[in-house]
Amino acid sequence: MRVVVVGGVAGGMSAAARLRRLDESAEIVVLEKGPDVSFANCGLPYHVGGDIPDRSSLLLHTPRSLRDSLDLDVRVRHEMLAIDRATQSVAVRDLVSGTTYDLAYDALVLATGAEPIVPSLPGLDRPQVRTLRNVPDADVLRSMLEAGAQKAVVIGAGFIGLETVEAFRHRGLDVTLVELAPQVLPALDADMASLIEDELRAHDVDVRTGIAFSAVEDSRTQHAVDVVLADGGRIPADVVLLGVGVRPSTTLARDAGLELSPQGAVVVTTSQQTSDQHIWAVGDATQVVDAVTGAPGVVPLAGPANRQGRTAADAILGRASASKPVLGTAIVKVFDLTAAVTGPTSRRLTAVGVEHRTIHLHPGNHAGYYPGAQAIHLAVTFAPDGRLLGAQAVGRDGVDKRIDVLAVALRAGMDVDDLAELELAYAPPFGSAKDPVNMAGFMAQNILDGTLVTWTAQDLDTVLDGSVLLLDVRSATEYADGTLSGALNVPHTELRDRLDEVVAAAHGRPVRVFCASGFRSYLAHRVLVGHQLDSATLDGGLLTLAAARRDLALMPGALSRPVMTS
Repeated sequence: MRVVVVGGVAGGMSAAARLRRLDESAEIVVLEKGPDVSFANCGLPYHVGGDIPDRSSLLLHTPRSLRDSLDLDVRVRHEMLAIDRATQSVAVRDLVSGTTYDLAYDALVLATGAEPIVPSLPGLDRPQVRTLRNVPDADVLRSMLEAGAQKAVVIGAGFIGLETVEAFRHRGLDVTLVELAPQVLPALDADMASLIEDELRAHDVDVRTGIAFSAVEDSRTQHAVDVVLADGGRIPADVVLLGVGVRPSTTLARDAGLELSPQGAVVVTTSQQTSDQHIWAVGDATQVVDAVTGAPGVVPLAGPANRQGRTAADAILGRASASKPVLGTAIVKVFDLTAAVTGPTSRRLTAVGVEHRTIHLHPGNHAGYYPGAQAIHLAVTFAPDGRLLGAQAVGRDGVDKRIDVLAVALRAGMDVDDLAELELAYAPPFGSAKDPVNMAGFMAQNILDGTLVTWTAQDLDTVLDGSVLLLDVRSATEYADGTLSGALNVPHTELRDRLDEVVAAAHGRPVRVFCASGFRSYLAHRVLVGHQLDSATLDGGLLTLAAARRDLALMPGALSRPVMTS
């Protein structure tokens, strides 16, 4: 049996390697259009920035090493030109010699990946405008930096864009980040992504959100080009990195008549089989199913691609195997912060009509009395019946651990009661007896059983209209540094002694309580409820409110500055 695999990176090489481990007799040919096979494309920004100085570290295997270890026939710089489904063959061009030939297959695996989106705008064919998808792309960027580039514009604030921004800053460039969406990192909800924007600005990145670019033109300065914005603004640059997204690379699949989704991805079964019984497809070029909403989509991540390659290999050899729906778990480092997500965001759930609640909390990454504790900003989304739907986290340490625990819980179909009962490793340097994941479970339980009633950033305009009593239960010092307009300050430790004062100020109105992070206001809320007052506490406290409502600084008397104490 001859299996031809088209694409020699994550999904393709996973399929080829699995096939060999299961079948010593199969002839396995891997066609790769580029010069490298099995390279670490997720490490490219870190090579550009110098964190991975040695280029060879990105090359996990070579055609020779794969021949020696797995007896694979790996042909780099070989491009598939067409698929002939009737004869079960592909037309191939050797890009070195220029010759073409036909290659028959018993099974064909398409791992053609995704390609950068390059808008049809003037000037994007200039040599200063680059994308970052393979090792040669990284080579070009490094050579531009070494040649003296001083200013960079990164267009697109997704994962690759943010990683490249950091790489350019590490190399000493002035960097402007341009994003069409109203926030950076659209994979997160806006209130979480705003923490990343703050980190970018703290590292002297000029962040421009909510603005499109229209062209790249000759510069009016000493720099190579100007990026022209939709509002007429011009940003000089020596290098422009396009990171506006990727699309499935499926032209050949379309030409062969394979079924494609509306997004242009190859439609596959759970065994990764296409609409042709002799052709399988894996990785970024394929349609996947959202594990929470059940909606079809595209998730260009290395983890799912590798697992799909394994599934396809099993299916080709007649083994029962099925790919699972995808959670889209992802993580990114942005200077000293880490941001991570698993499952759909609240914005996505709202868009597809899934009823849900979201809670925000800001626990420490480990015990507060052990030196070096840092806050983790955690958002957990759950259904009215308590089923876990998704989570996001941003922080300086411990984010990866918590998002991985939550990803496992989500895959396992756990609910918030399960989160509360998870038995997680604890010692002061590593966590707390009540881990942040447990705390999220406790808080969600309180929401569902009515112990905790919250108000959110979306309610701010209503609570500022005078129809409620705003009660700030932070210390007098914190209150003096800035509070919400019209708020009465009664520190939570004084609330029981000053309850008559609160009742008089409320004058029959509901009381809306807040503090910095939401914990002290929860304690105050329970006191107020215990005395039969209509009370609710601000979800996530001023930390979340300030992140969700960046316009607060423009509202006279609303909040003089965010108060970051917990």
